[in-house]
Amino acid sequence: MPKIKTKSGAKKRFRVTANGLVSFNKSKRRHMMSNKSQKMKRQSRSTDILFKTDGETVRKYWLPYA
Repeated sequence: MPKIKTKSGAKKRFRVTANGLVSFNKSKRRHMMSNKSQKMKRQSRSTDILFKTDGETVRKYWLPYA
């Protein structure tokens, strides 16, 4: 059986935690930051965890060896 290719875009966007959950970076932080509120900038600073079912989908289809 050949190996499954992992999706390169998913490797750059998702990380699997030690507990098996999938973390990701928040969006809307690239440009035009002066127009965004301080609350939005502050809340989008950290990483977040995907919901359980979404994380299972990412691990099954896009990160099969993670």
